[in-house]
Parts: sequence; C-alpha cells; structure tokens
Amino acid sequence: MPITDSIGVGLISVGWMGRLHSRAYLATRQFYPELARHPELVIAADPDEAGRSYAENNVGYRETTSDYREVLAHPDVDVVSICSPNFLHHEVALAAIAAGKHFWIEKPMGRSARESREIAQGAEAAGLITSVGFNYRHAPAVAEARRLIRSGALGTITNVQIRLITSYASDPTQGFTWRYETEFAGSGVLGDVLSHGFDLAQFLIGRISSINAITETFITDRPLPDGSTRAVENEDYAAVLARFDNGAVGMLESTRVAIGPNAEYTIEVYGTKGSLRWNFDQMNQLEVAEDVRGYRTVMTDTSFGDFGRFQPNAGPGIGFNDLKTIEAALFLRSVAEGKQLAPSAADGWSASELVDASISSAASGAWVDLPEVTGPTTFRA
Repeated sequence: MPITDSIGVGLISVGWMGRLHSRAYLATRQFYPELARHPELVIAADPDEAGRSYAENNVGYRETTSDYREVLAHPDVDVVSICSPNFLHHEVALAAIAAGKHFWIEKPMGRSARESREIAQGAEAAGLITSVGFNYRHAPAVAEARRLIRSGALGTITNVQIRLITSYASDPTQGFTWRYETEFAGSGVLGDVLSHGFDLAQFLIGRISSINAITETFITDRPLPDGSTRAVENEDYAAVLARFDNGAVGMLESTRVAIGPNAEYTIEVYGTKGSLRWNFDQMNQLEVAEDVRGYRTVMTDTSFGDFGRFQPNAGPGIGFNDLKTIEAALFLRSVAEGKQLAPSAADGWSASELVDASISSAASGAWVDLPEVTGPTTFRA
C-alpha cells in the first residue's frame, strides 16, 4: 500500500465498540497532532441500516456498506477496525490478512487459542501491524505501575492479585443471547473479561508459565422469547492461580454476575521492597507503599503515561474513552512507523492460550503449562 499523508480507515460493525473506535480515531488529531499520518474515515460496514446511518451522519465515514468484504476491498482503506461479535472475529481477521490490511481487533481475538493462533501467525507471515483492544494497559496509572515494577522499585515481585468483577449478566431474567453459547462466544467471562486480566498480569509482571483454575455457571438457564429457557453453555465465574516465569505467583478472579460492582477492576502487586494497588473505579489514582507505614495515594499526573495529552496537571482525570484514544494513536503510530508498538495479535494469542488453559484446568483440576507463543509480543518489552 502506498504511503500517503493519511491512513484510510475501514470499520467493520458499527456497534458500541465500533463507534468508540471511530471517535478515538477522530480524537487522535486533537491529542496526538504530531502523528506522521492521521486517520481518514473511509468506509464502514454494518448489516443494520441504523448503524450505517450513524457511521455516515454522526461520525463522518465517506461511504457505508452492508458487506464487510467491500471494506477490505476498498483501495483507500489502509487499516481496518474489527468490532464485530466474537464469532466473526476469526473469519474477518483472516479476510483482512488475505487483503493485506493492518487491523485493530477487539478481544477476545478468537473464540479459542487455535483461532487466535491462526490470526496471529497469519498476520505475522503477511508482515501486518496489528492491535488488540487491551485498553486497560493504557491507563496512565497502569503505565506508571509497570514502570515502577520493571524498574525494580518494588524489589523482587512476589505475588499479584487481579480481580475483574462485573454485573452485566447478573439479572437472571436477561434473555439468552449469543454470549451464552460456546459456538458463537467461545468461553464466557474468561474470554470476555478475564482476558483483560491475563494481559494486565503479563504486561505488568511477565509471562505466565502455568495455571490452575476453577469455573462456575451460577445462572444456568436464560429465557427465550417464546417463554421457554435455554441452558447457558459457558462460565459466569473463574478463579485462576498462576505461576510466572520470574518466580512470582498470582491469583486472578472474574465474574459477570456480581450484584453491586459494575466494573470493579483491581490490581495489587507485592514485592520485597514495596507494593502498589490500582482500581479502575478510581483510575486516575495509584496507591503505592514503600515501607511498613502503608500506602500513599498518588494522583495521576503528566509524568504518568500519556496523561499529559489530556490534562495539564493532577486533579482533572481522564476516562474510558480516552484509553481508546491512546490505543488508536499507538496503532496509527505503529502503522506509520512500520513497527509493532500496540498490543499485538501475538499478545491476543497469548491471552487466548490462558483462557483455553483455564478451561482445561477447570475440567481436570490439574495444573496446566502454558505454551510459548511466537511473534511480536509487546508485554515483554
């Protein structure tokens, strides 16, 4: 594809995440004016007319279509955002690879480790830049946490706890959808939510080498429109014990059926010289302990990650949408420079291996060793 002053963007699926990708692309012009090539919204695909109308009239795509293949075939499209439901990720990503389009794909990247491996290896073989929607690693406080951990400020890391507690499926009268069916969703809360936790754990601490997991489905049936019910086929809850390559140990936990917390995503990291804590509910704060006197709360400031792009000093915070803007800018910079800087398809594959290993461990009760993934993983950098 020829180098131009802009990067032509194609969007596949104009749901909530597709709209968020689009707004993030547009925001990069304001918050990352120095990017070598800025995005141009070219064409969006969605089978729903309302989605196509939003893409054209509210966001500003030049064209729309009901067929995602037209996005991939468009000569002005350099990169593609894949925001379709889970069961289409593999098909669409492989089609994007065949078309030679760099892509930003939401997680879980594949419904299984096999699907994710095929995507990651296909993209690497084609020489494509990729990005996976692990947005929480872009929180400036998380960036600072990683700096502290990797610099040795906390000493040798001994143990970590990551919990992602949500309520989006807590209502037992909520109807049965594709999210509860393994053919279309793959796993349940493991892929949908705890994949973020797996990525955060490896981004902060290092590669996870083995795990032991339990899972549970607490709401076993969901209603159908005709008044009958259908069995839920994947897990509502998962808890995972983990061992890291560097000797640290950890516990990761997630549920989609909590009553109370809507998005309580917490990280606790302990080392021989100190510890830190972060909670998405207070995403612009980091708690740091450097001795036995306990934690001090540090407000996110311009020295933390990309916070200074959005706010002039500590106090005013940034939000979830800003994390996607950071993510979009990193993807665009990766494409412009021809260097994998964004969370890669290899990172997505690694998270999928952890999901599959958790399912296997929960079924057998045994510890499961994680295979090494190949390709440009960025959590090791």
